[in-house]
Amino acid sequence: MADTRPSATASAAADTAAAATYTTFGAHPALADYLRRIHPEEGMLLGGRMIAASDGGTFDVVDPASNAVFARCTDATPADAARAVDAASEALPAWSATPPRQRAELLRTLFSLMVERADELAVLISAENGKSLEDARAEVLYAAEFFRWFSEEAVRTEGGFGSSPAGGTRTIVTHRPIGVVAMITPWNFPAAMGTRKIAPALAAGCTVVLRPASLTPLTAVALGHLILQAGVPAGVVNIVPSSRSAEVSTTWLEDPRVRAVSFTGSTQVGRALMRQAAEKVLVSSMELGGNAPFVVAADADIDAAVTGAVQAKLRGGGEACTAANRFYVHQDVAQEFTEKFSAVVRDLRVGPPLADKANQIGPMVTTHARDKINALVDGAVAGGAVVRRILLAQGLSRGVHAGAGPHERRPRRGDRAHRDLRSRRPDRHVGR
Repeated sequence: MADTRPSATASAAADTAAAATYTTFGAHPALADYLRRIHPEEGMLLGGRMIAASDGGTFDVVDPASNAVFARCTDATPADAARAVDAASEALPAWSATPPRQRAELLRTLFSLMVERADELAVLISAENGKSLEDARAEVLYAAEFFRWFSEEAVRTEGGFGSSPAGGTRTIVTHRPIGVVAMITPWNFPAAMGTRKIAPALAAGCTVVLRPASLTPLTAVALGHLILQAGVPAGVVNIVPSSRSAEVSTTWLEDPRVRAVSFTGSTQVGRALMRQAAEKVLVSSMELGGNAPFVVAADADIDAAVTGAVQAKLRGGGEACTAANRFYVHQDVAQEFTEKFSAVVRDLRVGPPLADKANQIGPMVTTHARDKINALVDGAVAGGAVVRRILLAQGLSRGVHAGAGPHERRPRRGDRAHRDLRSRRPDRHVGR
């Protein structure tokens, strides 16, 4: 079967026809109310207050489904980042001395608040990230679970007591909060990557400075409001949205009061952060890259394999470090798997997540992400791969589906392996 991708003319015509059908607030009018309540122009949580940047700066937040700016967020300066460390350092003695049970209760309150606001948070995630509402809501509930889990772990402080090997003395092992922790989260899971870092730090008695990804800051701003509502003491959690990623990170890693750094994102950025952390001998926690093959053996249950493959490849639009980035299918079942997989993918609903909650595949987060995928697919076709199915996105605003931009790429699968080694690079993490 030949490449059945629509021509540029057909794509442009479909794009123009759908241009007036989608706007961010038209698709979900309640979003405007959500934004008024969190007021992202004053979206920096610093010392127990939501405030603007010291220079009043903001940066644009873009809806990937239309490439339109729908909000502006606080653009913190390096000086603001230093003030966040001031607040976290000042809060550390009292917070680390807070009884574990009290810390646990605050974390449990945060869990309840996130579950209560799950629908609102899902809308924010879909608007700024582009994943489907179903995936966004699932992320919120997953994110909330970190608060519940660590509320239960906060009271389980480990230690040890014994005799020294030579005798005559006793050994005591205790665990203490390490101090101020700098956290940097990616855009692909704007809720879950934040709570997965904040929750254990708070449970242990540490204080936090966190910079969310500049592509998806609104979820973190909303989380900041929930932290205040839960009654977390001032300065314990500080959230610093900024477009000046490297400057903020450097400010934190050069501050001797910061004793640990946690980062989820690309290997390239992780290496740079680790070099900086090494200068201060900081405790470093890095989740970098991703390289996930999906293997279908000859004796596999093909229906189960197809179900698993769709989830592994396309959950969250495929923008996850755990997403399958290549398939190895035994030749005896390759045709059956390909046909069934193609049939399922063909029936997926593609479109802006806010336009219809039934849409399952939304836009890529940026034009760069879309173009990168286009290049991989085009290279695979040039190398002999065959496009078996194409999804026609309907009801989209101008520039959403592939071929015209800005960010939408329709899922497809070739039935011959792409031998370009670019498709096998080990670093496939999408977050920064």
